[in-house]
Amino acid sequence: MDRRPTASRRTALFAGLLLSQSSTAFQSSSQAAVSPLSAFCQNNNSNHPSLTTQTRLDAKKKTGGGGGGGGFGSSGGFGGAAKKKSSSVVLDPSKNRSVSGYTGSGTKVLATAANNFDRIRKLFGKTATTDVYVRSPLNDESVFWFVGKVIRMITDQEAEADDNSNWRPNTTTENVLVGTVYPTEVEAILSQERLILEYAKNQLRPQNMGGPYSSALELWSAPGDSEMDVVQNKIALVKVDGSSKDLREGFHVKDVGYNPEIYVGDEKEKGGLRVVRDAEGRPVKPAFDI
Repeated sequence: MDRRPTASRRTALFAGLLLSQSSTAFQSSSQAAVSPLSAFCQNNNSNHPSLTTQTRLDAKKKTGGGGGGGGFGSSGGFGGAAKKKSSSVVLDPSKNRSVSGYTGSGTKVLATAANNFDRIRKLFGKTATTDVYVRSPLNDESVFWFVGKVIRMITDQEAEADDNSNWRPNTTTENVLVGTVYPTEVEAILSQERLILEYAKNQLRPQNMGGPYSSALELWSAPGDSEMDVVQNKIALVKVDGSSKDLREGFHVKDVGYNPEIYVGDEKEKGGLRVVRDAEGRPVKPAFDI
């Protein structure tokens, strides 16, 4: 299953983020229809509390003058509404794709990451792709939310050895690293950790990841385009440990990309793909087929 957003959906996302000047408030909502995949996941997770509780994110128009455009950086949103105090930790921009404390700062960063994803995906397809999930243990320790996909540059040899790769010998000239080392799956995630988590907790599912839940968020991974196998309990998720300090010398963030999960329709209220796993990322129920 390939849940990569279409160009039109992603364009709409960026447009909305750029035009938005809102703060968020949460309130319960009435029962709504669910997308087929969401309904399928819910029906196979035995009325799990976080899968059946209806929540709704309402936007209130930002009041008061001054300030730049909203977008990701709406009050309390992606990028932060106000300039934060300086931190002793300064991320290397050549190794990390992160978000500053300025309003709207996430929009351009996310667009760059998505464009990188498209470029590398055309070269290597699912071979170089890794699915990403977020666990929010302070909200519900057993639920893992699908938040998108990362991709990385890989060697011609890796690509050629995989039948799923889009790589062909005549594309070798396009396979040019910006850095001096080929990224690992873990590096592709760690280098974009801040971007992924900020997007997930502020734009995708603040009801379950934002506010009091945000301090304990965890990143987990699965093979690229494996959503259906994950839903069918056929594979476990793998926790991503480490930090930007673990990125090797020679790694460059331009050699990786991120394609965010985008909710449409009822998913905006009900939530999208998520699965139940134990603390080790293993399925809690037997595997099954559809």
